[in-house]
Amino acid sequence: MNVKKILIAVDNSTCSEKAAKTGYEIAKTFGAEVALVNIIEPIPANINPDLTLAPVFLETYDNSEENSHMLLKEIEAKFGLGIPTTYLSVIDSAAHGIIQQSDEWGSNLIVIGTYGRTGIYHFLMGSVAEHVARKSACPVLIVPNKFEDKD
Repeated sequence: MNVKKILIAVDNSTCSEKAAKTGYEIAKTFGAEVALVNIIEPIPANINPDLTLAPVFLETYDNSEENSHMLLKEIEAKFGLGIPTTYLSVIDSAAHGIIQQSDEWGSNLIVIGTYGRTGIYHFLMGSVAEHVARKSACPVLIVPNKFEDKD
């Protein structure tokens, strides 16, 4: 397997930190580049009768993009190991956004964490990690939330 570009999907959660740590370690092993992707999920818009977005809605996205960029910087600072890192922040649904960014960036591997939810919540909400694994053009490594590094 030729791993030269690893896309790591992150949000503001413990399971995404575990995925980031694992993804960067793999990148170091293979001498690969990393792209950190954070998806800003759309908030239902209030559309004015003239079909323009309300100013509050646009301000929410500005803040989300700024927060997303800060999150990506924090993840790189904590786990980056000096590896060249690209930041990708997009407004989209989580699974679709991750797959699209992976395709556009040309990743050889996607690393994503999973919350490990089960039961009715999983049935109703589905799993972003599962959806990405089914639809991705490249291999997907799903890092479980229970994963413990034995260093």
